Amino acid sequence: MTKPFDLVVHGATGFTGRLVVEYLLRRYPAGSGLRWAMGGRNAAKLAAVRDELGAPADTPLVVTDTGIPASLQALMEQTRLVLTTVGPYQLYGNELVAACASAGVDYVDLCGEPAWMRQMIDAHEAAARASGARIVFSCGFDSIPFDLGVFMLQREMQARFGQPAQRVRGRVRKMKGTFSGGTAASLKATMAAAAAQPGVLELLRNPFSLTPGFEGPRQPSGSKPMVDEVLGLWVAPFVMAAINTRNVHRSNFLLGHAYGADFVYDEMMVTGAGEKGEALANAVAADKSLGADDGPKPGEGPSREERESGFYDVLFIGTDAAGHSLRVGVKGDRDPGYGSTSKMITEAAVCLLQDAPDTPGGIWTTAPAMGNALIARLKANAGLSFTVEEQNPS
Repeated sequence: MTKPFDLVVHGATGFTGRLVVEYLLRRYPAGSGLRWAMGGRNAAKLAAVRDELGAPADTPLVVTDTGIPASLQALMEQTRLVLTTVGPYQLYGNELVAACASAGVDYVDLCGEPAWMRQMIDAHEAAARASGARIVFSCGFDSIPFDLGVFMLQREMQARFGQPAQRVRGRVRKMKGTFSGGTAASLKATMAAAAAQPGVLELLRNPFSLTPGFEGPRQPSGSKPMVDEVLGLWVAPFVMAAINTRNVHRSNFLLGHAYGADFVYDEMMVTGAGEKGEALANAVAADKSLGADDGPKPGEGPSREERESGFYDVLFIGTDAAGHSLRVGVKGDRDPGYGSTSKMITEAAVCLLQDAPDTPGGIWTTAPAMGNALIARLKANAGLSFTVEEQNPS
């Protein structure tokens, strides 16, 4: 049976959902070959957002309440893939993931909630494998630039030196932009879950929480400012490391440990040299504003000007057992939490539909599910660059 839609944007009336729809209108308008619809719980609100964004009057609207089984089943019957921006996912994603896994419908989200992701893996991976559903978490700033940056670095290390980098450092060199209200809400929901549910805290502490049955070597904590021994600059804890590192280890796990069973990875933010770098590193480490009550709220976000003036620049430094080293830079041309994220999740969805026919059902990260094809799409369409910067041939 041919379904009417390739893709439904679930949460199209929210702040990030609107940005996804705007991107779809520009990049994949009617006639592009991608059949997509705006989805949400309220028909009048969907129509209002459609009109506010200047979308054609015949843009399809799908009214879905994921809390109502019949409504959720109707969604499954209408689309090949659900792109959801409705978080925190541990509060609003359970039924949707279960339905997609059961029905063989692909799924992408912006999840940065590792304990919930592990719960979904345990609960639904077998069903997804059986149905053919490809469930791909973390398709925004957490964790695409990091997951694919390490993937590209390791691919280049293997090609040039015949072995992967046993040690990789992810270093955020520059970043301008705010984190999303959804990220802040996810952090608060995760902390609440850790206080209420046995085992959640342990999952949050474990760098291998997304690799069931595998525990690798001890990993750097990245929890304190320090001078990076490779760069010679001060680095500070990076707020997204808790999710990105776990996704990178899951990618390695799903790739059959292509990075090595002894792979060590951490992420930190570069703050600079000398006393100024040290002071800034200490200030970053002390900043708890993301989880504060006056932090960003879901549905809120920066202006278009702020989004378009944002950017990020991440360096990956790999070293193998023989002492070879390689550096890869990943850059984005919009603020990470909204402008770039809305482009990344859309391209991940289209890539999964159009460029990954051989990826079987299961719960995936972006690198093993889409790898080089997604890197190519992001470079061509979404304002990202992936560049080998330098190498040490010794």
